[in-house]
Amino acid sequence: MKPLVAIVGRPNVGKSTLFNRLVGRRVALVQDEPGVTRDRHYADADWEGRIFTLIDTGGFVPGEKDSLLKQVREQAQFAVEECDVIIFVVDARVGMSTADEAVANYLRKSGKPVVVAANKLDNESGLMQSLAGEFFRLGLGDVQGISAEHNLGMGSLMDSVVAKLAPKVEGEDAEAPPDDGKIRVAIIGRPNVGKSTLVNAILKEKRVVTSEVAGTTRDPIDSEVTYKGNELILTDTAGIRRKKTIAHQVEQYSVIAALKVLERSDVAVLLMDATEPHVDQDAKLAGLSMDRGRALVIVVNKWDLIAEDKRKQDAFRDDLKIALKFVGYAPVIFTSALHGSKVEKVVDVAVELAKQFRFRAPTPQLNRLLDYMVDNNPAPIVKGKPLRLYYIAQVAAAPPTFALTCNAPEGVPDMYKRYITNQIRKTFDLRVPIRLLFRERPGKAKREARKKPHLAGKGGKGGKRAGRDRD
Repeated sequence: MKPLVAIVGRPNVGKSTLFNRLVGRRVALVQDEPGVTRDRHYADADWEGRIFTLIDTGGFVPGEKDSLLKQVREQAQFAVEECDVIIFVVDARVGMSTADEAVANYLRKSGKPVVVAANKLDNESGLMQSLAGEFFRLGLGDVQGISAEHNLGMGSLMDSVVAKLAPKVEGEDAEAPPDDGKIRVAIIGRPNVGKSTLVNAILKEKRVVTSEVAGTTRDPIDSEVTYKGNELILTDTAGIRRKKTIAHQVEQYSVIAALKVLERSDVAVLLMDATEPHVDQDAKLAGLSMDRGRALVIVVNKWDLIAEDKRKQDAFRDDLKIALKFVGYAPVIFTSALHGSKVEKVVDVAVELAKQFRFRAPTPQLNRLLDYMVDNNPAPIVKGKPLRLYYIAQVAAAPPTFALTCNAPEGVPDMYKRYITNQIRKTFDLRVPIRLLFRERPGKAKREARKKPHLAGKGGKGGKRAGRDRD
């Protein structure tokens, strides 16, 4: 699994701004007031070839009775429990506070690697002055002066973070799980939605051969299953340990569990509770599956407690499509794991999606599809010039990844990307994530060089035409 790096600190010190800066896009909501980040954001970041998963942690929620220090300590405890390195963000303009000291005391005792990021130093001289500042008194060692908003000091900060990570393990950055013929299925979901019950229901099928693969108290539990000639590894995240010292962290742990399991899975089975629909945590777990490029089956469990009514089922499915529209391609199955209802269908769909996950499309068929797409829905104008799509090829599977050669890779509108994705999905009947890469046509420098002599000449009509003809 990729290393985990958590950003912690008291409210309104710039944690989310730093998170967005390191991730390279605006993922977390940023606002100049405390308590905006009420949930956690997870995204991969890359620093000079070292890829890690970054976690943006939140502060307190205004109006709650719990004290600020208690909330901040819980955030720090959670980060210390699961992460490899912690970035402890402080506000250098305000200076050290009692909340900073409380978090620092806990981090110091933990022995986990910490880098202190003294944020909001918005000029180079401020960065230099911060190095001798009061935050060294926290006793955490490494202090880096930064301005997340103005992108100052990021290089030194990330050099320090990466230096504290354990040596890179071969294959830790590899996104696709091993292709050894086994189908790896991650059973993810909030606590008490029936994950273990579903796994047990699958294992108790009389016509499957099962064997238990022992896991540790911290790691998820794997079960190997032979099902209709397919070898599956079911991974139940229920085995994740929770320390007694950490209260109110049940949902956060389900996310960390899902991260660990998704890294080595082909298909994610997201279990939801029919009696508690549309929970934010379900959407987060679905988003993690999409971000990791994993095939997804949405399983609505405990349907026996609602009703065996097709109209209600259809209405529930429609609501899900709206609430989880970003994974609208994912199949939805209604089950009762306790009674074994449609459990077999869950496995059948997972096996089918695993095959689609490693699907490869013939290049000639892809390019015929590209011609059809451009003819049916011409590419838009980008920066005053028509977007031209020349060629498409599949460059990877698990998930299916397609590279399109064009004249403006950075300018392809999101709407047109969705159009291409939907056409590929429809043509090949794919219900798994699809990734698109847009690349410049080779030889751009040579074409530009050929144009220059004509542009520098007298500008006659023949010269201009000749330049275009050769291009």
